[in-house]
Amino acid sequence: MYPGSRKNAIEHLYCAWENGFTPLSAGCPVIIGDGLKGTDDIAVPVSGGEYVKEAKIGRAVMDADIFISLTHFKGHEMTGFGGAIKNIGMGCGSRAGKKDQHSNGKPEIDGAACRGCRRCLRECANDGLVFDEQKKKMTVNYDNCVGCGRCIGACNFDAIAFAQNAAVKELNCRMAEYTKAVVDGRPSFHISLVCDISPVCDCHSGNDAPILPDVGMFASFDPVALDQACADACLRQKPLPDSQLAEAMAEPGFRDLHDHFDNANPNTEYKSCLAHAEKIGLGTRSYELETVK
Repeated sequence: MYPGSRKNAIEHLYCAWENGFTPLSAGCPVIIGDGLKGTDDIAVPVSGGEYVKEAKIGRAVMDADIFISLTHFKGHEMTGFGGAIKNIGMGCGSRAGKKDQHSNGKPEIDGAACRGCRRCLRECANDGLVFDEQKKKMTVNYDNCVGCGRCIGACNFDAIAFAQNAAVKELNCRMAEYTKAVVDGRPSFHISLVCDISPVCDCHSGNDAPILPDVGMFASFDPVALDQACADACLRQKPLPDSQLAEAMAEPGFRDLHDHFDNANPNTEYKSCLAHAEKIGLGTRSYELETVK
C-alpha cells in the first residue's frame, strides 16, 4: 500500500525503532495491529455508516479494552490535515481497510504540466505509475492504482490531481466511519501534538519544514472536537517565514483560500470529514478550551 519500509510487520517495527519508538522509550510493547502481513483484521460494523457497513480493522486494535490515540497534527496532501480522525481511521485499518478507504479516487496527470522528473514514481508502491519513455511523461496505470494520492504530494509542478472532487470527500467520510468503528463501545481518549506542523504527511519522503509555529498539546475524549480545536488553533497562526506555505502565498497571482491547510494543499479539503463525523455521531465540532499549565 505504501512505499518504503512499511510493507509488513517486521519492516514496521524496524521503522518504529529507527524513529525512537522502542519498548524502552515508549514504556510499552510496540505491536503492529494487523499482523505480520497486514491481513490479520476483523470486520467491525459501522453504526450509522453511509459509505462503510463493516470496517476492516486490525485485530489487535479491537482486542484492546481501552483505546488511546496519540497524533502528530500536520498538513496532508489528500485530506487537508492529518489529525486524530486520520490517525485512527486510516492508521487502524488493515491493509484491506486502507484500500477500502482509498477506493473511490484515482488521479489524473496533466501532460502539459508534467516535467518527466519521475519524482512521483518513487512514492508509488503499487505500480500505479508508468513512465512513457517516448513522450517523457508520467502516466497512470488505473488497473494498479489504489488511489492513495501520494503521487499528488510528490509533484512540485501541480501536474497530478484527482479526477473528481468527490474522491477527496468520500475518503474523508470513509475515514470518519472507520474511526467510529474503532472507538464505538469502549472508553477512548485522544491526544494531539500541534507542533512541527509540516505541509504534508510525516511519512512523505518529500516533506518540508514546518509551515506554522508550534501551538501545543491538545486532548479530548471527543476526536471530532479535538480535530476542530487543533485546526482552529492553526488557522489563528501566521505562516512561518520562508516556509513552503509563506513562499507560495507570496507568489504573484496566488489565490488565497483563507485557510492555511487549503492554501498548503489546494486540491484537498478537510471540512467534509468533520461534518460527516459529527453527522454519524462520532463527536461534535463544538468545544470549550481549558488551558492546563
